[in-house]
Amino acid sequence: MSLPKGLAEEVSKNLVMVARLIDEDPEQAYAYSRIALRLASRVAAVREAAGFAAYANQKYAEAIAEFRAAKRMTGSVELWPVMADCERGLGRPERALAMAGEPEVQKLDKAGQVEMRLVAAGARRDMDQLDAAIVTLQSPELASNSVQPWTARLRYAYADALLAAGREDEARDWFAKTLEADKDGATDASDRLAELDGVEFVDASADDVDVDADVDADVDVEDEFDDEDDDDPEVVAAERASDQAEYYDEDDDEYEGDLDVDADVDVTDEIVVLDEDEDEDEDDDRQGDDRRDAGVRDDG
Repeated sequence: MSLPKGLAEEVSKNLVMVARLIDEDPEQAYAYSRIALRLASRVAAVREAAGFAAYANQKYAEAIAEFRAAKRMTGSVELWPVMADCERGLGRPERALAMAGEPEVQKLDKAGQVEMRLVAAGARRDMDQLDAAIVTLQSPELASNSVQPWTARLRYAYADALLAAGREDEARDWFAKTLEADKDGATDASDRLAELDGVEFVDASADDVDVDADVDADVDVEDEFDDEDDDDPEVVAAERASDQAEYYDEDDDEYEGDLDVDADVDVTDEIVVLDEDEDEDEDDDRQGDDRRDAGVRDDG
């Protein structure tokens, strides 16, 4: 169906936005598809784009209606597998299996037939028929060593079905084969392999948080010990000496001049030589200070 030039350009712009956003922002892609649908609902490409946008948003009833409309307009069967998958999405795996046996499947190209096989296997799994799902996926395409666009997805589905059936060793082999074919990272085969091998990934940011927590804990413990030692005269003297050392500047000539002492003299020899009278005087002074301090606390 031909459209006036201005209308055709507007429809084209919206279809481009659908294609651009359908993977990263399906909701926005769906909004653009509805605009295109209002402008040109009799254009097959518009109905198909609207179908895929609805499908990406799990609006399966709406999607299958758009796909059927596009199929009527074009006569093409290429949308047959995704239509069958919509039946699965609607909770009707039996209909999807029935579609897998219809003549339309024989008209599909190789990629379409592989896609239909994937949908049929998924329908079998929906019906808890794991062994049947595995058999459905066994095909020349699965056994082939050549890598095609569908190879990674087919191998992945087969590995996943094997794992669901409890055949772990075989599943691991097929996840490894999936990884060999998955050059674009379309599957999470590497993660599944790591899980089967018992590999655990550590969050580096979580480790950083733990380290910070440990540091804080250490600081708290040190503060607690500091509080306990506040009244110890020896600790107070040591802290005072440490404070003085922190302010020492190697480039300060005046400070260095004050420290012009004989390096051979033992400092401890000059600290402790007091006579008994001086000891008594100091004890009296200290007791007086203690009484005054006690008086201040009592007043408070």
